[in-house]
Amino acid sequence: MSRLLNLIHLGKEEKAKRGLTYTPSEIAQQPDTWATTFMNFQQRRPEIEAFLQSKGVGPDSRHRPIVFLIGAGTSDYIGQSLIALLRQKWQCEVSAVPSTDLLTNFEDYILRDRNYLWISFSRSGDSPEGVNVLEKALKEYPNIAHLVVSCNAAGKMIRDHRNDPRVFGLLLDDAVNDRGLAMTSSFSNMVVCGQCLAHTWTLEEYEPILQSLIAAGEKFLEVASECAADLAEGPYTRVCFVGSGALKAVATESALKVSELTAGRIQSMSESTLGLRHGPLAALNEETLFVSFISSDGRRKRYEADLLREVGKKGVVQTRVAVAIEPSKEVQKECERFLTPGSRVSIPDPYRPPLDVMFGQLLGLFFSIRCHLKPDVPSPSGAISRVVQNVPIH
Repeated sequence: MSRLLNLIHLGKEEKAKRGLTYTPSEIAQQPDTWATTFMNFQQRRPEIEAFLQSKGVGPDSRHRPIVFLIGAGTSDYIGQSLIALLRQKWQCEVSAVPSTDLLTNFEDYILRDRNYLWISFSRSGDSPEGVNVLEKALKEYPNIAHLVVSCNAAGKMIRDHRNDPRVFGLLLDDAVNDRGLAMTSSFSNMVVCGQCLAHTWTLEEYEPILQSLIAAGEKFLEVASECAADLAEGPYTRVCFVGSGALKAVATESALKVSELTAGRIQSMSESTLGLRHGPLAALNEETLFVSFISSDGRRKRYEADLLREVGKKGVVQTRVAVAIEPSKEVQKECERFLTPGSRVSIPDPYRPPLDVMFGQLLGLFFSIRCHLKPDVPSPSGAISRVVQNVPIH
């Protein structure tokens, strides 16, 4: 039995005492919940198609809107992981814009003579920045349409705009409305929902890709949890994650998970594969765990192998971990740990974030336990909370 399952099978009182009631099971449930997210999307597909077409998105649309993917923190990284896929499938300009930037610099982003579709991601639907930029846009910018993806039916972003034709609410199953502080299954399921959106008119093309993700996820959970548990017992005080394209968003989210779940006691950072050499490499030392998310694309993979080799030759870290979808002798010889789901199925990079991010989540979980924290509520000082507290709006 894997160490993740050991945590899930603890007694109720022991889980509550150690702050393990939610987080381990919310990480473990992910592959099962992706199928539910897909089925729920499939049921609402006609409504979604009609809404998108009314806003200029569709296979025959000539005047497509500018698409913003909006969120704060983890919800912003959802958008970052979807940019390339939505851009290619919808054939329009797509950008990830943090709601935290929009709140302070709203006018810098909007052209009044252009039409926009904002896709807002929010686990709670109550993020103060998300709520306020949505309300400001509805009040002052008729050229902006809104699609809200959330896990909470009672959240303001869903609840307060049910009858507004400019806002389409896409609610995920309550099971993925994570009760732990860290977003885990809510992250991966909102990414899956975004992938469904990209394939609104080609959902039959996406279904086998999702089935491959689910199958790989079930296998990956066990090997990734064992590796993460082993590494968390090591002498590491910091973790560096790197990746390219959609996998850079995975690196960013993984770094946040380690930081959140350890209350910053394990320092974390992320960078693109090629960007690390341009300064951030200086932050690595012998207490660093180095994690590279390896592309499914042969050309990108060569850059990633080069970086692993360089980091090894310079001796700047103690351990290099490569996370890949399929075996690679080229990469395997350049690292101390090589992780794959053990399947021969190839999954293109734009679809991999729900799968690969589980390793970052598991590292955060087991490092949290090593730091004698409670993963469900890992911030002893109360510096961070499950839903960001209200901020003054100016």
